[in-house]
Amino acid sequence: MMRRFSTVRSAWRQAILLAAVLLLAACAHAPAHNPLATWVPSPNQDIRRPVLIVVHYTDQHSAQESLDTLRTANSGGPVSANYLIGSDGHIYQLVSDERRAWHAGPGHWGTITDVNSASIGIELDNDGHSPFAQPQIDNLLRLLADLTTRLHIPRTQIVGHQDFAPSRKPDPGPLFPWKQLADAGFGLWPQGTLIDPPAGFDPWMAMGLIGYPLEDRPAAVKAFHNHFRGIDGDTLDAEDLRILYNLAQQIESGSNTRTAS
Repeated sequence: MMRRFSTVRSAWRQAILLAAVLLLAACAHAPAHNPLATWVPSPNQDIRRPVLIVVHYTDQHSAQESLDTLRTANSGGPVSANYLIGSDGHIYQLVSDERRAWHAGPGHWGTITDVNSASIGIELDNDGHSPFAQPQIDNLLRLLADLTTRLHIPRTQIVGHQDFAPSRKPDPGPLFPWKQLADAGFGLWPQGTLIDPPAGFDPWMAMGLIGYPLEDRPAAVKAFHNHFRGIDGDTLDAEDLRILYNLAQQIESGSNTRTAS
């Protein structure tokens, strides 16, 4: 009799323990409710979604060094990214897609003033002075295809850190193969034949339309040169005007808003 009682008591303890674990798990995934309000949930919702993808280089010596930094801090404080891609193409995820990684810092792209909240950050294991390894770019393209499809991010909404923070950051630099991304359908890029813009064309308005911040115009031009021409220099020339006119026409016509099918 005592043995049977002990068995029953053990079974009850296990059932209570299991119920407690399930309750804690449910609480852990339940949304936080404001105690000032009555919770009346609506099904008309989903998770907050990023609308931009930002590409960086790590400016460090190995993927492992970068993993350590992205989980602790650098000289400026705690940093992170949603993804890191090693030079061998290995993809690491450090922050879930719906969470806000700390990769962007100050800066703005068009009307986006809190880039961390609106973006996915992808770090590439690269020292900033060497060509990007092809396995790394191949898997970056795979990741971009996944993110733009799954999160419904427009395929043109892929920029470098320097693009929206030109006075602070140089990455991913003039060696990054933006044209290769464009050939695969990612990023804003000139299309068709470049022609001279008409009289009265305002290149600064076009740069602002693309998204570039214009508080420091020479720095913005340098970022534009790195992205679209792979060259240095902080003054606009005739070829820049042709490119800017082409890009502005794409934006104004709506042809730059392609999304994943």
